[in-house]
This record gives sequence, C-alpha cells and structure tokens, in this order.
Amino acid sequence: PSEGCWSSIVSALGIDQRTGALTMLDQQPSLGASPCYISLDRSEKNVLVANYSTGNVALLPRQANGQVAPPTDSDQHQRPLGPHKNQDNPHAHCIIADPANRYAFAVDLGTDKVYSYRLDPAQGKLGATATPAFTAQPGAGPRHLTFHPNGRWAYLENELNSTVTALTYNAAAGTFQEIQTLTTLPAGFAGDNSGADVHVSPDGRFVYTSNRGDNSLAVFAVDGGSGRLTLVQHVSTQGKTPRNFALDPSGRVLLVANQNSNNIFTYRVDKQSGKLTPTGQSVQLPSPMFVAVVPDFTK
Repeated sequence: PSEGCWSSIVSALGIDQRTGALTMLDQQPSLGASPCYISLDRSEKNVLVANYSTGNVALLPRQANGQVAPPTDSDQHQRPLGPHKNQDNPHAHCIIADPANRYAFAVDLGTDKVYSYRLDPAQGKLGATATPAFTAQPGAGPRHLTFHPNGRWAYLENELNSTVTALTYNAAAGTFQEIQTLTTLPAGFAGDNSGADVHVSPDGRFVYTSNRGDNSLAVFAVDGGSGRLTLVQHVSTQGKTPRNFALDPSGRVLLVANQNSNNIFTYRVDKQSGKLTPTGQSVQLPSPMFVAVVPDFTK
C-alpha cells in the first residue's frame, strides 16, 4: 500500500482498573486502509491487524507499557478473486494466531482464501507460506475464523453465502481441511443476508454465528468426537444488523451488538443445551459494531 493509506491507524488505550475509563497511549499506522479486525498473538507481545480495503495484514510489536511500536511486517493479498460482485479486490477481514503461536491465519473475503503465516513472535515477523491454508467455496466470502478450545478444530464464518464451515486443523503444517459446511439461516428465509461473526463456547460444546438480514443468532452443537455441527436454535437478535457478539468467560451470558438499531442486547446461555434466552436487558448507543468482555481487574 502507498503512504496515502497510512492515515488508517491502530490505537492503544489504557483502562483505568477502578473506573473503566480509557486513556489514549499511542497510535501507529496500520499500513493499509479500513482496518476492520485486530487481535493479539498468544504471547500478547504482537498486535495483528487486517486492512479490509487494501486487502493486506500487518504486525505491530506490543510494548511492556501497553503501547504499540511501528509495524515490523506486513503482507499484501493477491488475486485471483471470487465470483461474487462484492469480491472486487482482496479484502482481509480477520487475522488470528493459532493456539501454539506458530502460525497466524488471515481470512480474505475477496479471494475466498485463508492465508497462513509462520509467526515469529520474538522478531515480529509474518512469514508468508507458499500456498493458502484453506480455500473456501467460490463466492463464499470467508469473514471470521475461530479455534475450538481443543486446538484441533476451527470454525469459519462465510459472509457472502451465509454459511459456517467446520475445519480440522493440522497444527504441524498450518493447514485446514473441511469437515462440513452448513447454512446459518433458518429454513424458508429468502431475503438478503450476510453472515457476520462466529464464536465457540468456552467449554467447546457449542458454536454461535450471527446473521445480518435475518437478524438472528444461530446455535450449533459440536460433536465431541468429530467437530461436526448440528443446528440447535435460531433466535432473534432483538435488533438490526448483528455485526458482532461476545460470550463472557463463564459462557453463561451472550452480548450482541446490533449496528443499525443502536443497541446491545443480552441473553442467558443454557450451558447444557446451548440455547439462548433473552434477558430483556439492553443498552442504547450509536451504531455498536463490536463488543468485548473486559477482565475484572478487581479480583
């Protein structure tokens, strides 16, 4: 990317452990345009960022005081593109480290690929591999990837065809193999929809995905022997455009951010069945696009 793209930034903020108030620590360029996803590697020493519009990813070392250093590595995703009209360029949409912190994986909606990088946490380097870790169905538009707690499986949310793909993970090679792909939509839904987010319950028994259009959360049970998914429930998000959601560490509460209805809504999670029950509790705020549960510093 040219230096003109460097107006996109990664910000580091400090959290007041008593009040929760935020303080800006520093900012660094993301080396691309429209950064849409950020994560820490497993050592928590490096920040990984996906730049959507420019279709590239970058790594920024994290300092002991919480600040981020300038980027030390980046990689540009290349064509060919998928067949969908929204696949007009490479569009990096997610980047995460594997459980062993040996590989980082970048999900690209534009190319239908999951790219793999040999992660060097000490040097702050992304070593691009020769071939993608996984290729989704043409036009699927993969968006978000998350690992199962056992590290042997992963789940890929596909935005453009509203599906979720269960994957087996080869930790030695840094590659994935498809187990199955299921729709995230309820039977009979015929409107416009795009898949958004995916998370695994802390105990690994359930997978949750969100649908923008149907405005629902889909609940799937995980087979403990194979990683395969079985649909359990669809439930309304009580709003419009559930771009993101989060489970609390106990796995008993789910919070969903409804971008276009300006609210965050909460659910109780039945840990035996995985089913969601609305609590009736919500918070109104402008266009929530992400929700995260912050650790309790007082304990």
